[in-house]
Amino acid sequence: MKKQLQFPPVDLRKVTRYSIRGRKNKTSIGAFGHAVGPGAGARLFLESLPKFLKASDLNEFIRLAVQARKKNKPFHLLLGAHTIKVGLSPIIIDLMRRQIITGLSFNGAGLIHDLELAFFGGTSEDVQAGLTDGSFGMARETGELCAEVAQLAESEKIGLGAACGLSINRRNAKYRKLSVFAVAQEFGLPVTVHIGIGTDIINQHPNYDPETTASASYRDFRILCSICEQVDRGGVVANIGSAVILPEVFLKALTVARNLKRGTSRLTTANFDMIEHYRPNVNVVARPTLRAGRGFNFVGHHEIMIPLLAWGLKAGLSR
Repeated sequence: MKKQLQFPPVDLRKVTRYSIRGRKNKTSIGAFGHAVGPGAGARLFLESLPKFLKASDLNEFIRLAVQARKKNKPFHLLLGAHTIKVGLSPIIIDLMRRQIITGLSFNGAGLIHDLELAFFGGTSEDVQAGLTDGSFGMARETGELCAEVAQLAESEKIGLGAACGLSINRRNAKYRKLSVFAVAQEFGLPVTVHIGIGTDIINQHPNYDPETTASASYRDFRILCSICEQVDRGGVVANIGSAVILPEVFLKALTVARNLKRGTSRLTTANFDMIEHYRPNVNVVARPTLRAGRGFNFVGHHEIMIPLLAWGLKAGLSR
């Protein structure tokens, strides 16, 4: 039998120590946050935040975005449909009106929610109740509106995003002033829509035309490739609430842009979502900015984070 190992307690009197006065600290009171009064504006509020971690990142992202827009570089948003559902349209429209945001990209659900809001003033049904009896997504008017948009895109040879805004404005939808598609079309800003087959409720309708819809969405992909050519030369992209489709589409569009327009890439990207997801972190934050810029990731609810971001952007550009 082997001899049992012995582990006597070490003598801590023998350890080497040093003075804290010579140590480099990660935290110091000079970087602490400070209280502001109830009437403080965006600039004072953001400056009051602790200069650590995500508070520091948010201020840096706002600074870089403001810097890009002052140089007339694009600031493009990739938006999941949830941003429309939680009432952020007025915030996004205000940023477009102030020429802070220069374009938008959505998945198919974003188009659906915007159309329903523009014409009927409400969207987002009870999925569980509708799934139980087979009525989920079966609203006749939604299917008809989306089919009209696809047909308009085909007849005008434009993308789905442009066709959606044009349709809403031509038909004078009651709530068109709250439609990001309609306002973008009015301002002449690009909006692209990137669909998946089987991912949206309109795929369930008999008047859904997959060929026409896909063809129009493909035009939008080519438009996004063109946008990425300019974004990749000092612009900004923020992905807000799309976990899969838009990060994947953006990566391909950026690849096409870099293939067609060789040179030095330089861009700033950010991802805003309620939880961490693989594709946004890799395809938006990390890969595009490798040796080419800065990427940021922020976790928080859209209905809080995006108004805060907009507040900071407007304050920065007002200087």
